[in-house]
Amino acid sequence: MNRTRCDQTPAWAALQALYDQSGKAFDLRDAFAADPQRFARFSQDAPHVFADLSKNLLDSATESLLFELARQCGLEQHRDAMFAGAHVNTTEQRAVMHFLLRNPAAPQYHPARAAINKIADLQAEVHATLDAMLAYAEQVRADEAITDIVNIGIGGSDLGPQMAVLALNAFAVLGKRFHFVSNVDAAELSGVLAQLKPKNTLFLIASKTFTTAETMLNARSARHWFEAQGGSDIGRHFAALTSNVQAASAFGISTTFGFWDWVGGRYSLWSAIGLPIAIAIGAEGFRALLAGAHAMDEHFRTAPLAQNLPIRLGLLDVWYRNFHGFSSRSIAPYSSGLRRLPAYLQQLEMESNGKRVDSQGQALPFDTAPVLWGEPGTNGQHAYFQLLHQGTSVVPAEFIAVKKASYQLAGHQEKLLANVLAQAQALMQGKVDVGGHKHFPGNRPSSFLLLDQLTPTSLGALLALQEHRVFVSGAIWGINSFDQWGVELGKMLAQDIEPRLQSGELAGLDASTAGLLQRLL
Repeated sequence: MNRTRCDQTPAWAALQALYDQSGKAFDLRDAFAADPQRFARFSQDAPHVFADLSKNLLDSATESLLFELARQCGLEQHRDAMFAGAHVNTTEQRAVMHFLLRNPAAPQYHPARAAINKIADLQAEVHATLDAMLAYAEQVRADEAITDIVNIGIGGSDLGPQMAVLALNAFAVLGKRFHFVSNVDAAELSGVLAQLKPKNTLFLIASKTFTTAETMLNARSARHWFEAQGGSDIGRHFAALTSNVQAASAFGISTTFGFWDWVGGRYSLWSAIGLPIAIAIGAEGFRALLAGAHAMDEHFRTAPLAQNLPIRLGLLDVWYRNFHGFSSRSIAPYSSGLRRLPAYLQQLEMESNGKRVDSQGQALPFDTAPVLWGEPGTNGQHAYFQLLHQGTSVVPAEFIAVKKASYQLAGHQEKLLANVLAQAQALMQGKVDVGGHKHFPGNRPSSFLLLDQLTPTSLGALLALQEHRVFVSGAIWGINSFDQWGVELGKMLAQDIEPRLQSGELAGLDASTAGLLQRLL
């Protein structure tokens, strides 16, 4: 499929002219004063998520041009190609079909006729694996002897499950604790093992290839601890989330659940990698998580550009990154349950779109992914919000709030919601102080995403929304959002350096690395 890179379209030049003419000096306070309908115009309902985009630095003319940019870049065709199973991951010649993991058994869309049989076959495989995985999850949930579940993985095999288990704690099975080990630093695994008894522990080893260096070292150390503490039934106390059944069997594991090469790590919580989520919230809860994501998939696939929330957010990200020059975005979930969401979104966006060349390998003359960072509110208010309000850099903020609390303590939810509303208001309105120190410039943009309640369904929709938003900006930039070669170089060099820590061999190293190695010996 031919794709037109954003900077090679007439709409790109028109957006630059519009930015120079009025966008650079856009003031939110004037925009609200001039348009009493601004909130209605720039807010919308999507499946299980309400979005208020009215406090962003754009008007209808800008958004219309952004929609035209999407058309000229072939965004809708690129989206449809992904849903049809085309190899949109061009550097690895792979399809990208994490959406298939949350499709109901009968597909609700109708891709190109040539792809139907292939996708139907894959759908059957997906549901067979899902059914087996959920049956095992229910078995573990019912096993009162298993009190601790330890997920050993890294990257997408850790961030997604950990984030979701924390977020859905109000729905979790009683009598079981969930632990997540990813760091190769022995302190992390040791700290978890100190809380465990072998007879009460289930280890989940999450690695598609069963060769991930950090994961396998932690897995071997966990097995050594298990055996040293008198554990004898590895088959009962270890399970693998992997496609390498042979390697898992050699490790001593008999229970495995696999997934496919068209599931990228950062999109894998919907697959067998989500087993700890399924154990926590049960088969019904996990299916609700998938259903929420599927509802957002259908919204992204079918809604017109102007009512398509992932597209509106992705285009807003392009507007800020490439025209306003904003280099980062702050994620502020006003929900303790979503405290690991910023870390999850960091991988999702920066690993997907942190690219310097387009899909043809040509160097890009413009910036791509912003830096994502953040903390849950109200903690963040007492940490970095000083910079958001009065710093020299403008950082668009994304607030995520939940209307109904999962836990009831008098006065807490009201105070939480009052704070998130006030922070968004203060960023926009500012405050004049002639002395300077208490002056807030205001006109600082923010988006506001609202969930009615934090449930498996709404969490699934929220995460799928973020996935598709990243797809949109990547498609506009003309990059491949589904490879991650930047992860590999440091890992490869570590394989060379590790034996040098034993041998002291310095030959072939740069002076800095050699000097540091000598200090470590």
